[in-house]
Amino acid sequence: QVQLVESGGGLVQTGGSLTLSCQASESDFRPNFMAWYRQTPGKERALVAIISGGQTNYAESVKGRFTISGDNGESTVYLQMNNLKAEDTGVYYCNGVQGRDIYWGQGTQVTVSS
Repeated sequence: QVQLVESGGGLVQTGGSLTLSCQASESDFRPNFMAWYRQTPGKERALVAIISGGQTNYAESVKGRFTISGDNGESTVYLQMNNLKAEDTGVYYCNGVQGRDIYWGQGTQVTVSS
């Protein structure tokens, strides 16, 4: 069973930067795609960024500020977050899909203070 382990969350001031990491427990994990989602209290998880074979896509709210990238066949992915805003606050989850299998990380808290 593949596990996705996230790291890099924390507290940052408005305008600051953070980089989130997500590493699969199996080195031979080759996902069809990997993604980052964000969840805030009372709301469903929302897609932030996705990467598949080097192709990326972003939610409109983060375009130009966030960058998703991957290593090792995208079994490790990163989310570089720049110019952070208060509305970026939430729990960020790593997501990976391989065939019909869907994997989630445990989540990492990002808090942006003004």
